[in-house]
Amino acid sequence: MKLHNYFRSSTSTRLRAALNLKGLDADYLGYDLRDGATRSPEYLALNPAGLVPSLELDDGTVLVQSIAIIEWLDEAHPTPTLLPETANARARVRALANMIACEVHPLNNLRVLTYLKTTFGADDTAIAQWFTHWVNTTFSAFETTLAGSAQTGLYCHGDTPTLADICLYAQVWNNRRFNVNLSPYPTISRVFTALDALPAFQKAAPPSQPDAD
Repeated sequence: MKLHNYFRSSTSTRLRAALNLKGLDADYLGYDLRDGATRSPEYLALNPAGLVPSLELDDGTVLVQSIAIIEWLDEAHPTPTLLPETANARARVRALANMIACEVHPLNNLRVLTYLKTTFGADDTAIAQWFTHWVNTTFSAFETTLAGSAQTGLYCHGDTPTLADICLYAQVWNNRRFNVNLSPYPTISRVFTALDALPAFQKAAPPSQPDAD
């Protein structure tokens, strides 16, 4: 397999963590989003949206959208599973994952922040305020959900990393770029620390990638 990604992309971090947890190897192909590398005709032929990550399978099939790819991984390589056994538990994990993937990430990814700067003249301070506002809006609810549930264990759901942990881990790394204060979120911080002690997540972290700068 070939992993088309960018070291600092949180969606790419998600997929790297999932691959590592599954014990799967993929050739690392890095694209610098800052210089428009994913807008080349060659990359757009793989992924017309010009986004990362994309996972190119051995037969040439290209999978896109990190959550869809991770769920494909869980179906194609079910051990270890990234979703719990029961329908109710799976719904909880998916809800937590979607709080990050559907609420925070769409407002805080690079193309949105770039648009704020180039179209509306937002400076670095304003962009950081925008980023932090939307993180805090969701993290407050995420923290309450984790802290108030007996289903929360060492990780977001029980004592085995799930899709929710993958999304949270990647977002916390993204937050560090803007110095988001995590002290109001002790449960999130505890879960992140536990995840960051696992080799699969350490290997997925942005600073560990060959294109990190």
